[in-house]
Amino acid sequence: MNTTILDFTIIVSGCIGCFISISLVTSSFYRNRANNYLSLSIFLLTSLTLIDWYNKENIFLDFLSFIMLDLLVGVTLFTYFLIQIQHKYLKKGWYKWLYAPFFGSVIIETILHLDTIFHLYNSNFAALVFYIKDFGSVGFNVFLIFWGRNLIKKTNTISEEKKRWLLRLNLFLICIIISWILSNIVFYFFNSEYVTNFLWMLLSFLSWWILYYGVFKLQIIVQKDEIHQYLVSKKTTIPQTKKKIKKTTVSKIITQLYIVMEEEELYKNPLLSRLDLANRLETSEGYLSQIINQEINKSVIQFVNEYRIETAKNLLHNPVFNKYSIEAIGMEAGFKSKSSFYNAFNTSLKMSPGAYRKLQKTS
Repeated sequence: MNTTILDFTIIVSGCIGCFISISLVTSSFYRNRANNYLSLSIFLLTSLTLIDWYNKENIFLDFLSFIMLDLLVGVTLFTYFLIQIQHKYLKKGWYKWLYAPFFGSVIIETILHLDTIFHLYNSNFAALVFYIKDFGSVGFNVFLIFWGRNLIKKTNTISEEKKRWLLRLNLFLICIIISWILSNIVFYFFNSEYVTNFLWMLLSFLSWWILYYGVFKLQIIVQKDEIHQYLVSKKTTIPQTKKKIKKTTVSKIITQLYIVMEEEELYKNPLLSRLDLANRLETSEGYLSQIINQEINKSVIQFVNEYRIETAKNLLHNPVFNKYSIEAIGMEAGFKSKSSFYNAFNTSLKMSPGAYRKLQKTS
């Protein structure tokens, strides 16, 4: 029963992995140079899972296992991180030598597998080579993943938000490698079927967690950054509805509030709090809330969200940004999450952002 469940899990995970790999290179939403390498990494991880699980009675899969496809995983993931942080290593001549261990393994195993035909080599020698390559592969991948993590931490070429997501993805990859190492230790030294099966299940779970947080969420951030860079490069600011200020009734605080919101675009900070706004205006939280309520008849969050919604409306109306997801547009407007964006937009316009975009396209 346990074996049947695990077989089913491995097969389903493999199918999902192949589907995601294909989607990354065929979907316009995901397709880019970095995701090409991520797609290859996911395909390799999926293949390794299936090969290691089903290679016991299949000579071809057994050969694929021996040539160490895992020697490619760390390199492709390392390349993915380099592209995401736009690192200069990509242009270095020595970079291509990172693929040398894999091609060396292919040559060695091709020669050693001739033993099955001509019986040229001592089986103990072949086994020794396999163990050296197996543990060498683990060390090589660990080195590349931690090297990539160190480069991400040091980079200043990407936003802090994108850096956090890349570090989170890297952390889950480290968890996968730890699970992989533990499964090998259990296999070689304890031969425990239950522990090994648990680690296989954990490996599958971590893989799909990475797909969501490392692929979909990161792609949203990438799109948000592209929108922001476009606006900066064009020296464009999204037009705002200028607030009509009655000079006889509006305090100096409110006048300053309009200035910092429209000129500094503080509302685009998704972590902007009432305290942050009060500190920027050199007043207290309580007084800021009181004066906004008295003179504008709104709460602080309602006032800030008006600017965010106006920005989102202009982005959704502009055909230049049609290729970007609604969630990325909400993030550029300053909303922290998809739910907060949809709730605020629905409350203000009585329709979803998606419906508003479709309405603009047909009008």
